[in-house]
Amino acid sequence: MAQHFSLAACDVVGFDLDHTLCCYNLPESARLIYNSFAQFLVKEKGYDKGLLTVTPEDWDFCCKGLALDLEDGNFIKLADNGTVLRASHGTKMLSPEALAEEFGRKEWKHFMPDTGMAFRSGKYYFYDNYFDLPGALLCARVVDSLTKNSGQKPFDFWKDIVAGIQHNYKMSAFKENCGIYFPEIKRDPGKYLHTCPESVKKWLRQLKNAGKILMLITSSHSDYCRLLCEYILGNDFEDLFDIVITNALKPGFFSHLPSQRPFRTLENDEEREALPSLDKPGWYSQGNAVHLYELLKKMTGKPEPKVVYFGDSMHSDIFPACHYSNWETVLILEELRGDKDGKPEESEPEEKKGKYEGSKAKPLNTSSKKWGSFFIDSVSGLGNREDSLVYTWSCKRISAYSTIAIPSIEAIAELPLDYKFTRFSSNNSKTAGYYPNPPLVLSNAGKLTAK
Repeated sequence: MAQHFSLAACDVVGFDLDHTLCCYNLPESARLIYNSFAQFLVKEKGYDKGLLTVTPEDWDFCCKGLALDLEDGNFIKLADNGTVLRASHGTKMLSPEALAEEFGRKEWKHFMPDTGMAFRSGKYYFYDNYFDLPGALLCARVVDSLTKNSGQKPFDFWKDIVAGIQHNYKMSAFKENCGIYFPEIKRDPGKYLHTCPESVKKWLRQLKNAGKILMLITSSHSDYCRLLCEYILGNDFEDLFDIVITNALKPGFFSHLPSQRPFRTLENDEEREALPSLDKPGWYSQGNAVHLYELLKKMTGKPEPKVVYFGDSMHSDIFPACHYSNWETVLILEELRGDKDGKPEESEPEEKKGKYEGSKAKPLNTSSKKWGSFFIDSVSGLGNREDSLVYTWSCKRISAYSTIAIPSIEAIAELPLDYKFTRFSSNNSKTAGYYPNPPLVLSNAGKLTAK
């Protein structure tokens, strides 16, 4: 595989929407998502009213890459070899002694190396994006409450979380003003959303003018997608994209067969007939990558058009697009923001600096005191051996399935399209694919334990 990656070499450029093209004001959106679930649990399911009160310190619990064991209420942080680096029961962190007793140095019971382990199952749930993350804090506090009041184990609160998702985010929720989330976003989008910088809009037009096919593939429904795009890009946003796919139900969009997940037409934001194939560009719902790729062959006139896909979720975007479709992938990794020598990255204009800084709460994209770095952690030495640093499972997957990782689209928008990025590959160092710089914690770590 070539050592470098260039957008100029791609025929098709695809984008996820939420937290990729559309950047949220994280402190505000996190509170809104948390409240949408907490209000439902308290009012509809009779949970403790204490869930409704969140202190700024509580948000430190949030850290991408955690897994929740749905039966025992433990949250865990995995090393790249599947062993448990840190754990909590609810929000209560396990001491090193309790951690050793509970998990030892063996693989976590649900761990399967490489692609064998799903991100979601009936027994555990991985938190890998900023839409999910407030739910981690809520579930941890639910475990605290149930442990204190009833000592309940195994836990079965997850069904109520799923009911909360359905209540707030079902397909008809936007139109019907169900729940808390959509009505609030409609009422005050500027509180929660950042408009796309002019540099990004110009970059999208530049890609289009260079003959690239542009696609938007989002699991958000069409009505919410339209609100977001009109706010961040303008009312003419549809002119930018050749293909728009909403309710894509990723990762199934990439992994399912066409017969399992056909494309559907849309009429007034309602899904209509299932299509036997995808014959022309336009706006569609659901669908699958196989039929999409057949259309891209037709549109480009090439037997193997080269596709790159930008997304923020390893579970929904990066892993499936790479593994099932063999697309190039660009991971939007907000943990890279402001990580250059501890200062805001240089590409941020003055008025945008600190835009994710909450006045009180810790920004979700900064390191958690409870959980440590998203990228590495230390393992206590046995006997007289020193502590050693190891990569996290999340960090390992970034270099395994991403072509490159960037803090935001804005960070590359002013580069020429033929700019040559150093890609992640087995031939390069594990930090090679981070642009503009690797995370400081990796750069400063020196030699990590070989895995």
